[in-house]
Amino acid sequence: MPIRHRLRLVDLVGACRAFVSVSEHGSFTVGAAAARMSQPVASRRVAALEEHFGEQLFERMSRRVVLTPFGREMLPAARQLVQAADVLLHEAEAVKSRPWRLAVPALCSTAGLARLIAQAREHGITLDLRIAAPAQRTELIHAQLVRAALLAVPADEATWSVPLGLAGARDPGVRRFYIETLRMGRASPGPARRIWIQPEDDVPHIRDPLTRLRDAVGLRPAQLVAASDLATAAAEVLCTGDLLLCSPDQAEELALIWRPIGEVELCRGFALVASAGGNPQHIEARLGEAIGRCLGADSGADSRADNGADKGARSGTNGGAAGTGGAAA
Repeated sequence: MPIRHRLRLVDLVGACRAFVSVSEHGSFTVGAAAARMSQPVASRRVAALEEHFGEQLFERMSRRVVLTPFGREMLPAARQLVQAADVLLHEAEAVKSRPWRLAVPALCSTAGLARLIAQAREHGITLDLRIAAPAQRTELIHAQLVRAALLAVPADEATWSVPLGLAGARDPGVRRFYIETLRMGRASPGPARRIWIQPEDDVPHIRDPLTRLRDAVGLRPAQLVAASDLATAAAEVLCTGDLLLCSPDQAEELALIWRPIGEVELCRGFALVASAGGNPQHIEARLGEAIGRCLGADSGADSRADNGADKGARSGTNGGAAGTGGAAA
């Protein structure tokens, strides 16, 4: 009994493609060219298919080929297999080129988002970004209006963590800023200095610890303010002695001086979450570092604070604003 070689699935599709094309053109030479393969390759593939079936598909004549009765019976199924393979290949290309809609925080800079989009293209991924606040990003995921979102989560659940501290327009002259130094005494001159929380940080795992700390050190309720947008909060900080809760990157972008908080360690946490049935792991694996940079997760927060404090000490600055204090860590 002859031994027949088993054709792999990909080989079977290629062999059927050669078989269908040769049968349609009545020639190995013309059929091979139409199927975008050489004549020897088409001949080998048809021969392998005939060996696999144990029957001849063509009667070879001097100038043309004619289907055998077995070949005529097999042609419709072979044509169906080739068409199905073409549909599969077309769908794969369409899926790869389809934009990957991703909800991202508004805190990401334009330059950071542009670099993220550019790096995604290098991996064959087309990103369609949707900028939204924390609650809106969650809603977009639940409504399946995006394929994935960078959600705000506690630091212990986060893939990317961004350190938070306080930034002001004047150098406090210390390595860490203690919130208790904002407490107003009876004889304290001027208005109470405030801490502004931007929309991205107006979430329970950041806002609640800060509120408890405010109450514990004796600050007034109005000294902790949730801003409607970052620009408004930054303007208040630039015009007054107020402080902005932000990341080191944001402070640098706004030309503010950043310090970590002395009494509590706060971090923004982000996790990539897919809509129902989705799997963002391939995006995270390919673009994890780029996403981290966009969020500011690679910031050298401690070194920036230390360098800023050392610079202030060398230049002789001692805090400038009235009421600014705190001990160095």
